[in-house]
Amino acid sequence: MLTLTPDLMLRAYANGIFPMAEDADDDELFWLDPPERAILPLDTQFHVPRSLAKFMRRMPFTITTNQAFAQVIHGCAEKRPERPETWINRTIIDTFTSLHQRGHAHSVEAWHDGHLVGGLYGVSIGSAFFAESMFSRVSNASRVCVVKLVEHLRDRHFQLCDVQFTNDHILQFGVYEISRAEYHTRLQQACATPAQF
Repeated sequence: MLTLTPDLMLRAYANGIFPMAEDADDDELFWLDPPERAILPLDTQFHVPRSLAKFMRRMPFTITTNQAFAQVIHGCAEKRPERPETWINRTIIDTFTSLHQRGHAHSVEAWHDGHLVGGLYGVSIGSAFFAESMFSRVSNASRVCVVKLVEHLRDRHFQLCDVQFTNDHILQFGVYEISRAEYHTRLQQACATPAQF
């Protein structure tokens, strides 16, 4: 079995492959390169639901980036009543934390009254961002983080935001799927184009 290291993780992402575990308590990892890949649009196809746009006009959260990476990844790994299982195991946490220390893994945080109430994290290579997971302890916190992530990536001229799979939570933002072949073409171009998160 391959030992998961930060360098191996970066090579895998640059080649369209990402790791997952069956469960947080499972030490084994498996690698995925699905036939279709979900993309979060960074152009005009990105959609902010009307109710969320209204909520953001009276923004109750303070949004930061890279201020609480460890708290965010542990928040994403928490088992909660609405999500009793998680794929984020200790190996994933340790490797992504090392990537964060090297400037390749990043977090977006939502705070309310000084408390972390939501966030997301992912990996950047060139102008590609690979969103991994998100969590929310209060209503709309993770949704606001998605909007702020897209704004952040647009401002820094990122070309690609990979969210791996579709689900009801992210479909509302205009997420769409592309074939593996198209994904690899776009990935190669984005990874070769410099950008700073």
